[in-house]
Amino acid sequence: MLNEKTIEIIKSTVPVLEIHGTEITTRFYKSLFEKHPELLNIFNHANQREGKQQTALANTVYAAAVHIDKLGAIIPVVKQIAQKHRALGVLPEHYPIVGETLLQAIKDVLGDAATDEILGAWGEAYGVIADAFIGIEQDMYREAKEQAGGWEGFRNFVVTKKVAESDVITSFYLEPQDGQEIASFESGQYLTVRVHPKGEEYSHIRHYSLSDVAGKNYYRISVKREEQGVVSNYLHNEVQVGSVIEISAPAGEFVLVQKETPVVLISGGVGITPMISMLNTIVKEQPEREVVFIHGALNSSVHALKQEVQQLAGEHSNIRSYLAYSSPTEKDREEKAFDKEGFMDLEWLQSIVPNNQADFYFCGPTPFMKLINSHLKELAVPAENIHFEFFGPASNLE
Repeated sequence: MLNEKTIEIIKSTVPVLEIHGTEITTRFYKSLFEKHPELLNIFNHANQREGKQQTALANTVYAAAVHIDKLGAIIPVVKQIAQKHRALGVLPEHYPIVGETLLQAIKDVLGDAATDEILGAWGEAYGVIADAFIGIEQDMYREAKEQAGGWEGFRNFVVTKKVAESDVITSFYLEPQDGQEIASFESGQYLTVRVHPKGEEYSHIRHYSLSDVAGKNYYRISVKREEQGVVSNYLHNEVQVGSVIEISAPAGEFVLVQKETPVVLISGGVGITPMISMLNTIVKEQPEREVVFIHGALNSSVHALKQEVQQLAGEHSNIRSYLAYSSPTEKDREEKAFDKEGFMDLEWLQSIVPNNQADFYFCGPTPFMKLINSHLKELAVPAENIHFEFFGPASNLE
């Protein structure tokens, strides 16, 4: 536990972190990779280039400082990050490296303002926070390995089927190369894929949501081809039926909660992937639960898994499905292939959701998620009924 003096010093740095947080974390990552380039085998290079990881870490450090006297308040965030750490292969021996580099970055950016007292307090606080991560992650590593069909680290899977779901999204069906049992998962969780593209010095790792229900002898991920995406382009262009890729066991805190309340699943673009898993799980495990499935896409050419949702809605009276196309094609208009043209506005959303006491799950591009989050607040949906997932480092939805 931290003493009162340490807590007081940490809290006094909150205004400084609010101003210089991203500058500190940018310096941190630059120094980290200069001293330990092997860690580039773990980190997402694209998020580094785009500054997403630096911002996410700055927000985490800031939150730790704000809640330093009641660290239990950030345990949900710790667990979410720890899930990704376990999936990536972050180990206890990485934490001292990170701590030393972070303190040096604080000193480099703040200069004389980073007194020995402040650096000592942050060193002590980092030790407590790192211990929390290490303890939680050790439990996750053990659970991933010891569960039925579980494994440690990365395991080879064979692509048994590759299906184009739209112009930009392709599904990959994955079965274990060793032919043994595979671990179950909760709908909303993701797989972590590690690839070694030709000509790349380091391996690249990405998280992809599982897009099918658990209990089958394969996993399915549905991947969007990103214009500059090293891994997504590798999967789309190079990986074929029969290819072998490395996978770590399913992970993630964004999962469907088994309740009796109606559930509203809202997705934008490739954000449909965890939602289709949730929809299939409800059909399998709670066939009477009321579901409203709402999806937004540019138009039908990039709309993945449409037929699967339509088939489920057609076969099950408890499911209602709605589509919003922001830029429909003429063919979409002729075929009346959507329910709303444009973005999901508050009035339309209010007209199709059962009530504000339902459980709401949403996922998609960050601007889309900000829009939906603001709508749900306008509808006075209780905070505990709002669940969402970021693809990539967490951001702020305000």
